[in-house]
Amino acid sequence: MASLDLRQMLSALVASPSVSCTDPRLDQGNRGVIELLAAWLTDLGFACEIQEVLPGKANLIATLGTGPGGLVLAGHTDTVPWDQGRWRFDPFRLTEADGRLYGLGTADMKGFFPLAIEAAREFLNQPLKAPLIILATCDEECSMSGARALVAAGKPKARFAVIGEPTSRRPLRMHKGVMMERVLIEGRSGHSSDPALGANALEAMNAVMNELLAFRTELQAKYCNPAFTVPVPTLNLGCIHGGDNPNRICPQCELQFDLRPLPGMSMDELRAAIDARVAPLAPRHGVKILVEPLFAGTPAMETPADSPLVLAAERLTGHRAEAAAFGTEGPFFRELGMDALIFGPGGIEQAHQPDEFIALDSVQPTVEVLKGLIREFCL
Repeated sequence: MASLDLRQMLSALVASPSVSCTDPRLDQGNRGVIELLAAWLTDLGFACEIQEVLPGKANLIATLGTGPGGLVLAGHTDTVPWDQGRWRFDPFRLTEADGRLYGLGTADMKGFFPLAIEAAREFLNQPLKAPLIILATCDEECSMSGARALVAAGKPKARFAVIGEPTSRRPLRMHKGVMMERVLIEGRSGHSSDPALGANALEAMNAVMNELLAFRTELQAKYCNPAFTVPVPTLNLGCIHGGDNPNRICPQCELQFDLRPLPGMSMDELRAAIDARVAPLAPRHGVKILVEPLFAGTPAMETPADSPLVLAAERLTGHRAEAAAFGTEGPFFRELGMDALIFGPGGIEQAHQPDEFIALDSVQPTVEVLKGLIREFCL
């Protein structure tokens, strides 16, 4: 382990594919990444626990020190798929060019782990008053199954958590939630020359979309948080599929949409409100309507502005904690009783893009902030 420096660790992580995807043809496990991290952290003196989540997929909880409280440095080990043919460099080989380190997952967010390990090295031989935990999860990009498994197990136990998503080294203390839903309508086919011969699922879906857009208008009139660049909840009609021929009454139609609630808005209440608005449309159009989530959803997150973690991060970075539109595993750490903060190298504009990178000049400043947080909450 002593011979592996930060760049060598990142190179090894990038070279270990760990795509997670809702398409099973693209989905991969993350055990290679977990086993690398576990080996490195075990050599440093961390007690490592590998938590099986799904076949080929696991979380890692690596703990240095004992006692109540403590600080978690957390990240997900999976990446999104990559765009073949659109990368200048091999996505699975760390490449330095233009003052940057390129590779799939460098920003989002394998790059955080070597920085966290580098920060931890300074404290290996110092007595900790509270434990330092380096946590690695699976499946953040598609289902949050790793974070949900942690909540189900009730661990780790700690007081504070830093999630190393790409934030351009600016602390974030809140973000919107993410809901992805679908509406399935089953009508009845027939010859288009006589509408009475069938029940048109596309026409019923038009009514559903009108209700959803009216609901969006009501939500945006009721909820607003100026801390966000887009200060209102959003609802996006993402894709629609229905019918097969212009001279046939459409028998089936599916709509998928996403809704991004602000902190304080309940996903269960939003789903109940949508159901209540859509249900009367079924008998009106003579169709069956099912509204269901595509996945359980990620709640919005807000850590209080006066949290010791937020105040420390603001002092160490020189930036006031802000809000993000993208979702993270933060709400699950909040559910485990921790104050959570989002902070990491790289920018969200590099995430999920060809030629993903972190800038070389962001590496050491990130390490120094992490050292400051470890010093404050573990020593």
